[in-house]
Amino acid sequence: MTIVLDSLADFTLEAAKAVAWNGRRVSLGPTALHTMQAARARFDALIDNPDIVIYGVTSGYGQQAKIRLSPEERKVHAARLPKAPAASWGDPLPDRVARGIVFARLANFVEGHAAVSPDLAVAVARMLDDPEQPEVPARGQGGAGEILSLSHLFLPVLAQVTPAEKDALSLINGSPAATGLVTDAALAARSRLELACQVLALTFEAFNAPLTHLDPGLDALWNNPHDGWALGRLRALLDAGHGGARRPYQAPVSFRILPRILGQAHLATEIAEAVVAQSLMAVTDNPVLLPPDAANPHGRAISTGGYHNAQAPMAMDQITAAYANLAVIAERMCGKMLDEAISLLPAEVYSGPPDGRGYLGCLPMAAAGYAEEARGLATATLLPGSETGGFGANDVASPVFLAWSKQDRAGMLLEHTLASLAPIALRAFDVTERPVPGPLAQLAEQTRDHVPDRMDADTLGPSVGRLAEFFHATVFGGA
Repeated sequence: MTIVLDSLADFTLEAAKAVAWNGRRVSLGPTALHTMQAARARFDALIDNPDIVIYGVTSGYGQQAKIRLSPEERKVHAARLPKAPAASWGDPLPDRVARGIVFARLANFVEGHAAVSPDLAVAVARMLDDPEQPEVPARGQGGAGEILSLSHLFLPVLAQVTPAEKDALSLINGSPAATGLVTDAALAARSRLELACQVLALTFEAFNAPLTHLDPGLDALWNNPHDGWALGRLRALLDAGHGGARRPYQAPVSFRILPRILGQAHLATEIAEAVVAQSLMAVTDNPVLLPPDAANPHGRAISTGGYHNAQAPMAMDQITAAYANLAVIAERMCGKMLDEAISLLPAEVYSGPPDGRGYLGCLPMAAAGYAEEARGLATATLLPGSETGGFGANDVASPVFLAWSKQDRAGMLLEHTLASLAPIALRAFDVTERPVPGPLAQLAEQTRDHVPDRMDADTLGPSVGRLAEFFHATVFGGA
């Protein structure tokens, strides 16, 4: 079913997921089309005033902003396609992210703030009819705004029409890329949080850790709704445990602080979702058309810094940090599960060749490598310390693509670390002949399917790698 967009209120996280991850189409509703037509008429009347200065419309771009254009020069200027900014290459964004950016681009259109020609707006909406979007490089995005990425994305649709004044700017200015990127990060974080909860809960039970570490009384004592959420989720997944005798004294720190580290990840996810909710409904165009008032019957067109979404990198950095911390917890649990002096389980959860099981003692080594790489990515994504590739007025670059790339890779590394842990946890259930809690039975079955626990099975690395790939596909729901 097609999603109809009539106003900014239609730009929600749920709609963005349906379009970006699930391939839903969109159309511009009658209210939006009427509003855009009226805004375009006001804008055409506005630029007929010879005293009006509007960046990139009655003037040139960038360092040419001081040059005024005649009406004839404006039309020639407007018809020139933005090929020069498409200067980056390689490592394309996934189609789901490009779709999210196209969806976010439409937000500036529907209430007339971009003054875009309605026919061009319709053409942009129709881009989402195609499951494959133009390639947008994920790297090399060092511009002051998002013109490098957006030129790649929207040049094909601009080539199908004759752009009127401001049309090209309405496609390549503003910050829809930041919105699309942080939306993707927030959606993935919510899915990865559930994956981490399940694998770590499986390990908590496999270790036979005391359930008092998840006691309901802690919900109030810790006075933190995010930690409270994690405590409740772990209790639900463990389903009161196996009912028998448990470890008689406290588990290692990695097990006891598990709810608090998951709580951090929950907070990071909710921060990102809040930034998404704000960004999807934000008008970030530059220049932007303001509505008419008594003094300005055609409205006003003003230059802004809307093309720089500073909250998006901050939110994604928090997700990256949460991924790194969860990977460290998973890596520590790998080692503790195999140390009989700590786990009180059979040594290395392995009873020797007669039982036909393979050796798992090298999996913590792989997990350490993945977790350490994730830690290296957990750095603050700050404004560049130099003028980067900009010159003149373009003196500060947006770091949003860097932040997305870091969280995307850190998320994959977390999946790898969790895939290293799951077979160890499952082995502990098998060698002690304890049942897997019902809510985790499907995870156990999926782990067994991908990592057969036999000495004659395939090399362990590729098997665990296939489990990691399955986890990745689960996170993105086939997107």
